Amino acid sequence: MSESTQSTERTAPIRVLIAKPGLDGHDRGAKVLVRALRDAGFEVVYTGLFQTPEMIANAALQEDVDVIGLSILSGAHQALFPRIMDELRAKSIKALVVAGGTIPDEDVEPLKALGVAAVFGPGTPFQAVIDFLHENAPFRVDEL
Repeated sequence: MSESTQSTERTAPIRVLIAKPGLDGHDRGAKVLVRALRDAGFEVVYTGLFQTPEMIANAALQEDVDVIGLSILSGAHQALFPRIMDELRAKSIKALVVAGGTIPDEDVEPLKALGVAAVFGPGTPFQAVIDFLHENAPFRVDEL
């Protein structure tokens, strides 16, 4: 089915991987987001703390996710996100990648140039994240 005739109704829940890359040990916000997404009907896998780019890409591949959410508060996004995106491309993972946490406004456009679809800062309403994922997550082949 072509994109123009693609149904807007999903037949399966959107599968989301939430990952905490690097040495960032603060995951309360990520855990709260995981619960909000689950309550909204998403299937969510949380990787836990201290994930390497390779671990994130492997988990995304193994879990066959539609969306990868990167939560970072450490300020290491400029070093880690390019490596994560390289790992995802190397494994031919086509998931929508979004980010959240404390990412300065001036870093948002460079992250989008890497392929990060959206950056959600502190205080973003859960419904804004949910709506974005519903509108932008790729459809699975069996849903087309």
